[in-house]
Amino acid sequence: MQRFMAERGRAAGYACPALPPLANEAISLVEEAYVKKGTCLIGSSLGGFYATYLAEKHGLKAALINPAIDPHIGLRAYLGPQKNLHTGEPYELTEAHLREWEKLYVPRITPKRYLLIVETGDEVLDYREAVAFYAGAFQTVEQGGDHSLMSFHEQVTDLVKWARE
Repeated sequence: MQRFMAERGRAAGYACPALPPLANEAISLVEEAYVKKGTCLIGSSLGGFYATYLAEKHGLKAALINPAIDPHIGLRAYLGPQKNLHTGEPYELTEAHLREWEKLYVPRITPKRYLLIVETGDEVLDYREAVAFYAGAFQTVEQGGDHSLMSFHEQVTDLVKWARE
């Protein structure tokens, strides 16, 4: 995404902060630095969960890539020592994380705010849950792939077009 934006002279419109492991800290960081009228959020996995919360809270658009729907339930199995996938920093996934995520859970969405992009081969999350949860949103379901969204390079042009509409 960063390269795509830079190649089009729009590098200033791109930000991808390293989010802290605590949900409240992650949400605060994004709200303080990036949430403003007209912002389109893009979130993948847990970032998609955060983007959903922020989109509903602030009336923003959000493009979601293989998003987590209910991490307070789905990540319970991973309680214990973890490593931040982007920074490598170790942390402990605790019940406190699950409680924070539960507070951010949005039971109903405003479908017109969302672009959902999923791949059926996601080995981490069941894409069908996202398709059902984001019913009514613009959706792209690609066959195969994995949790990293292998087809991203094929989706990015349409994603940016949707974000600008």
